[in-house]
Amino acid sequence: MTDYLLFMHDDATGPTKDWEGYLHRLRQAGAFEGGSAIGGGVVARKIGRPAPLAAHLAGFIRITARDLDHAQTFLDGNPVYEAGGTVEIRELPKTA
Repeated sequence: MTDYLLFMHDDATGPTKDWEGYLHRLRQAGAFEGGSAIGGGVVARKIGRPAPLAAHLAGFIRITARDLDHAQTFLDGNPVYEAGGTVEIRELPKTA
């Protein structure tokens, strides 16, 4: 199994409902590994000007899935996705 992050953007066009039901479904599937809302922060770079803070990220969920196609099946029911918003899926590669 591979770990993935689902980044929820703050661009939903409707209300985001039923987080409890969605998270329950992820837990029942054995995929849920954690998550959180994302607050403000700072961007740092030792040399030069840093890129702007990615203010459009509202939260993340960490899941396990067989592959990217399997991870995409967990979009169904995601409150941000269902409300017309963007969910970005990123693999967490294993490193030695």
